[in-house]
Amino acid sequence: MPKQFTSVWIREPRQPKASGLRLDQIIAAAVELLDAEGLDALSMRKIGAKLDAGATSLYWHVANKDELLEWVLDEFWGMVEVPEPDEAPWREVLSNFAYNFRDTLRAHPWGASLIGRLPSMGPNSLRLTDRLRRTYIRMGFRGIDTYLASGTVMSYVLGVVTPEIAWSKTYGDATIDRETVITMMESVSGDYPELMADYREISPTDTDVARAMAFDFGLLCILDGLEHRVPGTRPER
Repeated sequence: MPKQFTSVWIREPRQPKASGLRLDQIIAAAVELLDAEGLDALSMRKIGAKLDAGATSLYWHVANKDELLEWVLDEFWGMVEVPEPDEAPWREVLSNFAYNFRDTLRAHPWGASLIGRLPSMGPNSLRLTDRLRRTYIRMGFRGIDTYLASGTVMSYVLGVVTPEIAWSKTYGDATIDRETVITMMESVSGDYPELMADYREISPTDTDVARAMAFDFGLLCILDGLEHRVPGTRPER
């Protein structure tokens, strides 16, 4: 039996009451709680307490927590800025998208847990998707390749940032002493002297710098590779 698909975006929205809570207030409170306490700690009860409102006021707008999270996910997509593709070269559009997506995930790490878990069918999601679609079409992609190319960049950013989020969740803002790490590695890497020498010589001392370098290098490789995949074109050098 196929799973019955449902989404907040395909049900008739409730008309706002003349007084009382507005939906945007509920979404904003949910985002604040998610930023402060994380996805696992979010509850309708906490949102009601934050807004000094009863359950009836909340459930007038959202039937359950999953519906609220769909609204919140679309709010997340609204934070990811993408230039208008008719006003900038495609590399500028995709680079801006990738870096803004990365920054938004780092600022709101709960977003990574919602992407793929819930439908992205809201107005912000569709607006972003359409801008990316038009960017890839301007590059020369057609048909399903347009969306495969878009998914490649999206997956790259998620793949890089998700381990960063996991690290931050475990260690917070704690600074890891590089010399301590080197000492630990030396105790287990005796069979790999060249690997250890590389680590001593070329690994950045600043974790944020290392992550920025890695992200930039990988993104350039992705964009170069996509440029080579455009049918009937030769990349300019």
